[in-house]
Amino acid sequence: MAAQQADTKTANSGKPAAAQAAPPGSEKTIPVRVNVVNVPVTVLDKHGLPVIDLTQKDFQILEDGKPQAIKYFFRGTRPPLRIGLILDTSNSARRQFQFEKEAAGEFVFNMLQGRSSKNQMFLQTFDASSSIIQDFTNDPETLNEKILALKAGGGKALYDAIYFACKEKMFNSGLPADNRRVLVVVSDGQDAESQHTLEEALSMAHKSETVIYTLGNAAYGYANEGDKVLKEMAEATGGAALFPQGKTPGTDLDVGYLSHGQIGDTSQNKGLGASTGIYSTERLMQLADSLEHISRELTEQYNVGYSPINDKIDGTYRAIQVVVLRRGVEVRSKPGYFASAQQ
Repeated sequence: MAAQQADTKTANSGKPAAAQAAPPGSEKTIPVRVNVVNVPVTVLDKHGLPVIDLTQKDFQILEDGKPQAIKYFFRGTRPPLRIGLILDTSNSARRQFQFEKEAAGEFVFNMLQGRSSKNQMFLQTFDASSSIIQDFTNDPETLNEKILALKAGGGKALYDAIYFACKEKMFNSGLPADNRRVLVVVSDGQDAESQHTLEEALSMAHKSETVIYTLGNAAYGYANEGDKVLKEMAEATGGAALFPQGKTPGTDLDVGYLSHGQIGDTSQNKGLGASTGIYSTERLMQLADSLEHISRELTEQYNVGYSPINDKIDGTYRAIQVVVLRRGVEVRSKPGYFASAQQ
């Protein structure tokens, strides 16, 4: 969805200026179509922190292997964000759900920063089906109230949730060149009841030019095949997969999750459910930190726009490669787009 209708241009006859005078309203206009592709780019240093001192000269954009001329270059809050926050409300989310809601509320306030924010966010949940709890808004109080009222219980249809969010919300969020489209999904990556496949969900994400960030919430100590799914979603769309529970537990209780039976009855964590893999208070902070990491990335992104050399609107998929001319950095961006007219 990269084609954008530009303003009309006045026809120029090529005559001297004095001979071109005409009565008001008599100018002839010719519609001109200009393709503008917006590419949000995250650049991180070796510590995983955003690199914020790059200039346009540090970037190169290739489409299908061919260099493209950069048309505009921003860093920070432009273009505004359109974010979908998708929370797993299935039975498997019950144990950690209260803290997830609190962490999600902090994320909302970080991204919207008051009702004057140009960013907008919608809230979606999924269990056996998916539901839009709150449509796009820039009001953090309204979103937070809806988040705190959520309850867990039901089946699990993750792929349908991704598919629906991209098709019904992101496609209708404005022109791709005018905003950055992001889904933040908190889940264990398991799917049991979707009508759509993972491939179909990712295809819809590509068509809607949506980047997916995933946060794994499976308890430490369990083998979880869903982690691979979360990684695939993120890598295929230019986002990131974060697993706050993934660090091996030890004497440092500031990271990861508790494993089965790691802490005995004499521990200060008695009563927090160590024997069943439930979060400890200290380790729950990792989820909030992961969401804060995402908010930092999104507010410090670079946004590079270009008009592709191949300006045909033929529905084909175009691969994008972003090259940053600085050593030792990690670069993430959407992998491509479909050259189809904006609906």
